[in-house]
Amino acid sequence: PGLFGLKFCMVSFAFVAGVVAVMDLRKPGGAEGINRKGIDVVIALDVSKSMLATDLAPNRLERAKQLIGKFMDVMPNDRLGLVLFAGKAYLQMPLTTDHAAAQMFVAAASPDAVPQQGTVLSEAMTRSSNAFNAAERRFKAMVLISDGEDHDPDALKTAKELAAQGLMINTVGVGDPDGSYIPDPATGQNKIDPATGASVISKLNEDILKQIAATTNGIYVRLEESDEAVKQLQQQLSQIESKAFGDVSLMNFKAYYWWFAAAML
Repeated sequence: PGLFGLKFCMVSFAFVAGVVAVMDLRKPGGAEGINRKGIDVVIALDVSKSMLATDLAPNRLERAKQLIGKFMDVMPNDRLGLVLFAGKAYLQMPLTTDHAAAQMFVAAASPDAVPQQGTVLSEAMTRSSNAFNAAERRFKAMVLISDGEDHDPDALKTAKELAAQGLMINTVGVGDPDGSYIPDPATGQNKIDPATGASVISKLNEDILKQIAATTNGIYVRLEESDEAVKQLQQQLSQIESKAFGDVSLMNFKAYYWWFAAAML
């Protein structure tokens, strides 16, 4: 009976030590972690079907993705988040310094990501604002990329409310004011309006995007050359005061799991 009890205690101890080993106890190596100084920026990308119009080659959505990729390259010290929107808005990625992961989310963005079609700018702005720390009234900025075909009358009202909370919204217009046909991926033909039977023409609505930017002390940029658009956005965002925050992805940690693994064995 004594040996049986000893065996039970040893097996239990080994099990507990194994659990603690898998927990990977660790602490940051060095006196302090690595800090970056930057701002928080949420990118709201319109993925409605009108963004498939080809007035910007190969289409509006692909050009917007190229813009975001170049924008991330010039903002290495900033935390970026991603919201995709059409008829609804969804937080695709929270604020993070992991720009490689952000690039993957952007590359996968398509109209299929949001089942409800349309363009609701007010919900996109609200969803983006929720990604920030509500207690802070500084360091927050948003880049709204859309063709501006808004189906929601509350866009300007929402912009005013967010401006009062300290959020700067910079808008990027994608497309041509003269408009373009929208290809239907399912048929390969132009999208047809069921009511009239005519081909749908999507036009860039610059007015609403300019008003949103002006209301929130941001700027409006029309996407023609990606490099120039990125330069204008970077200059505008450089006016926002930076803050220091810890970047866990760059910290060196000292691990202690092997102590417990040895005890388990």
